[in-house]
Amino acid sequence: MKTSWKRFWRLVAYYLPKGLYGRSLLIVITPMIVLQSVVAFVFMERHWQLVTERLSAATARDVSAVVDLLETYPTPEGYANTIRMANEQLSLRVDVVGNAALPAPQTPPLFSILDQMLSDQLSDRLKDHQFWLDTTRNDGMVEIRVKLGDEALRIFTRRSQTYASNSHITLVWMVGTAIVLLSIAIAFLRNQVKPISQLAAAAESFGKGRPTPNDFRPRGAAEVRRAGFAFNQMRERIERQMEQRTAMLTGVSHDLRTILTRFRLQLAMGRDFVDTDALNRDVDDMQSMLQGYMDFAKGETREAHGEFDMEEWLARIEDEAELRERKVMTSLRGDPIVHVRPNAFGRLLNNVTGNAFRYAKTVNVEAAHTANFLTVTVDDDGPGVPSDRREDVFKPFVRLDEARNQDSSGTGLGLSIARDIARSHGGDIRLEDSPLGGLRAIIRLPA
Repeated sequence: MKTSWKRFWRLVAYYLPKGLYGRSLLIVITPMIVLQSVVAFVFMERHWQLVTERLSAATARDVSAVVDLLETYPTPEGYANTIRMANEQLSLRVDVVGNAALPAPQTPPLFSILDQMLSDQLSDRLKDHQFWLDTTRNDGMVEIRVKLGDEALRIFTRRSQTYASNSHITLVWMVGTAIVLLSIAIAFLRNQVKPISQLAAAAESFGKGRPTPNDFRPRGAAEVRRAGFAFNQMRERIERQMEQRTAMLTGVSHDLRTILTRFRLQLAMGRDFVDTDALNRDVDDMQSMLQGYMDFAKGETREAHGEFDMEEWLARIEDEAELRERKVMTSLRGDPIVHVRPNAFGRLLNNVTGNAFRYAKTVNVEAAHTANFLTVTVDDDGPGVPSDRREDVFKPFVRLDEARNQDSSGTGLGLSIARDIARSHGGDIRLEDSPLGGLRAIIRLPA
């Protein structure tokens, strides 16, 4: 039983609206529909039925009175006076049909309250007389025939005298009022949900490394405004920290490069007196490290978004593989043009593929660009990385003993830079076992 309820609620949750606007509207509409349904049921069951019963009872009394008068005064003069009184005082159109049998009984409509009520009332009043009733043949009129000996009394009365015909006006007002209230609720909810949607769009844009929309500003309810102000402050703090870190690394790099330049000059001047090969290699290693630090800093800078041609990049990868004497296979599905920060994204791809070229003989690069995501998969047949150490290779300055992520002259920043760039675009990189026997790197970004 508990499992059945879970399945039921899971099915309900599947079909319910997923967005805040749809759910808020559902919260407004559902109680209104329930209330209107209860009111309509009570109205139909109580008021409408009660009014129809009383009107039918009054009509049945009038018909019974006419029959009693005709039977009490069976003379032509009595008939004439009774018919005149019925027409003038009771608003009944009465005539007598001689030697006329009653028509065959009709099957009453399935949901006709009038047929049921009026028939019951006439049966109570005209106990000793046969009668026939028609509520549908004449538009707006009800026809009643009563057997009087060899004659038949035919009576026409307005439908409004026997039936609460204007009760539908109340239902129309209920429905009309509900539509007006829903229109107001829809407009109000749309105005309230819009600032939340704008805040979500601004946060998503910032998470992807894109500039915040120019028209974004905290609006809406007090709670939404506070969330908007908190988001703006958080964004400013993050941007300020990124700028400070970049400025710091730029300054350090500048100072160290000045010193390295002096080393090179001194080594060039003292070439005839000492063995400078080892010292030059050290200088080159330091230069490479400095460049790695700068690349790490640039991974989060606010480069403008633009177009990146995946087809052109795959062609460059094939040329690089030929120069490195590596075997490479490439494939591309979907639109080759992606909208990213071109320089940063190129650095991301080059770091990942360069890592594969460094330790493998065969590399397979597959790119798939769909309407929602860009996925780049890089497989190689290298030594791979143990599953329990795969997250470590993304940490800055970490170099595994197996040296999978960098060579001996590296800084341990290659894959760290790649992941920073991927996450700044709203995506990520994960590592898996490759079908080629080495490592698989999957780069996934929102399109």
